[in-house]
Amino acid sequence: MIEAARPAGEDDVARIAELVEEATAELIPTRGGRLWALREGRALPAHESLAKALADPRQLVLVGEIDGVAVGYAAVRLEDLRNGETLGVVDDIYVEPPARGVAVGELLMDAALAWCEEQGCVGVDSLALPGNRDTKNFFERFGLTARAIIVHRALRRDDQGEG
Repeated sequence: MIEAARPAGEDDVARIAELVEEATAELIPTRGGRLWALREGRALPAHESLAKALADPRQLVLVGEIDGVAVGYAAVRLEDLRNGETLGVVDDIYVEPPARGVAVGELLMDAALAWCEEQGCVGVDSLALPGNRDTKNFFERFGLTARAIIVHRALRRDDQGEG
């Protein structure tokens, strides 16, 4: 079994868009997932935003593979800070459940962090939903720790549990 992470190309957009839909479906039912999908998550269908990201030199889209088959993806972008420095932001990182635990996610994260370093970023941010301990632990293995906590109060009954 050969795991790899590589920059995505135009031929990868359709498959990555499928993975975005899988990731979104997995997160929506979790605590905070519904609002994440409406606010921070990649808009569906994802084809257009992925194509734009591929064409933008301030963004990097990666494909994670096992034996040449795309089983995961990551997307990272550069964000300018008010003092002129640059922050790397990992907006997306996802590996299909059957492919987890064999280093695809680690290869994607290593590639994203290396790119951020090459771009001169002062740091890297990402987001983990509350209660998603696996994601939190994954990020901590790469030195990403909490620097802020978003709090929320639902005002409609259908938003209960969106904390």
